[in-house]
Amino acid sequence: MQETLLRAWRHPESLDPRRGSVRAWLFTTARNLAIDAWRRRSTRVGEVFTDDLPEPPETVDEAERAVEAWTIAEALSRLSPTHREVLVECFYQGRSVAEAAARLGVPPGTVKSRTHYALRSLRLALAEMGVTG
Repeated sequence: MQETLLRAWRHPESLDPRRGSVRAWLFTTARNLAIDAWRRRSTRVGEVFTDDLPEPPETVDEAERAVEAWTIAEALSRLSPTHREVLVECFYQGRSVAEAAARLGVPPGTVKSRTHYALRSLRLALAEMGVTG
């Protein structure tokens, strides 16, 4: 409604009674604005209308993170050196398979298989330490 009246105020030349009734012009303008708004909403993917406030971000418990880091370090120490180094290269250093292979001096297929078996061994070591999930 406000936009319709604003357009009438900004364009008084459109409200000429010789061109038609002012009421008809206002209704047509309001209808066109409603259609335009509907089209804008329907073309936007993922637009969400909600009155709910977003959830606050989770707070990070530094003590829990420290215990988690210690637990993972302990589990990594239980792995063979070749398994530990491939996990460090791929996950902690963020290297691709090709980069890790070049750095370790082994073929990419070896990095892939070592990573697979290293993750299995790490999962087993964590389970032995009582870590689940």
